[in-house]
Amino acid sequence: MHSRRIGDVEVSAIGLGAMPMSIEGRPDEERSLATIHAALDAGVTLIDTADAYHRDADEVGHNETLIAKALASHDRGGDVLVATKGGHLRPGDGSWTLDGSPRHLKAACEESLRRLGVEAIGLYQFHRPDPRVPYAESVGAIRDLLDEGKIRMAGISNANPEQIRQANEILGGRLVSVQNQFSPAFRSSEPELRLCDELGVAFLPWSPLGGISKAGELGSGHAPFARIAEARGVSPQRVCLAWMLAKSPVVVPIPGASRPETIRDSLAATDLALTAEELAELDAA
Repeated sequence: MHSRRIGDVEVSAIGLGAMPMSIEGRPDEERSLATIHAALDAGVTLIDTADAYHRDADEVGHNETLIAKALASHDRGGDVLVATKGGHLRPGDGSWTLDGSPRHLKAACEESLRRLGVEAIGLYQFHRPDPRVPYAESVGAIRDLLDEGKIRMAGISNANPEQIRQANEILGGRLVSVQNQFSPAFRSSEPELRLCDELGVAFLPWSPLGGISKAGELGSGHAPFARIAEARGVSPQRVCLAWMLAKSPVVVPIPGASRPETIRDSLAATDLALTAEELAELDAA
């Protein structure tokens, strides 16, 4: 498994996005544990989660609890950087709400610590800006958690360039990650990716395979992914992740998975070297 860096920690070049194992349409626990174990067996050392990755109102932190169970039952569980987030909520009706108040973030971090069973969270990220709370106050709470040793590294999610610079300043230059949506179907985070490259901050694309399921459809803007995949004898998903990895050494995709075979295929992207011509075609798709 190839590696990249988040802060001072070396991680697998592709992580596991665990959200699909806890929200609507999730698999049974046995398959979820098998998926996480398959990722660990293949060399994954980064797992992405959040306290809001759950389905019902009475199971906040379902995903964190699942991950803790999977890591405790695998001999490589101790090698994994778990990245979790706070500031999003799910009331149980399928909607997503926000609470970026310092009080909530600090309480949420304590609950995540308890569920994960650790003394300090490896990477804690502010999940999404709350328009009712000044951004500086929310990030200030993350800074306090970092200073108190409750978290080892700090990041932000769903942020624009101005917020990235502001967060890095508030954190005293200690911002290590930005987790934004980025995929063939959603490329508006290119400026944030470029800024992260400039700052040396890890960029973690969430939902990186968005749009790829329709890559082979006639008239799809993502058809080049399917054409290159067919020529290479691999899946369009693998081509997509290889394309992302080639964009910058700070990119660490976190594709979601709920089946062992899915994460295994995604991880094979680290060994797929695309040509300059192929990358240019995909950039233009």
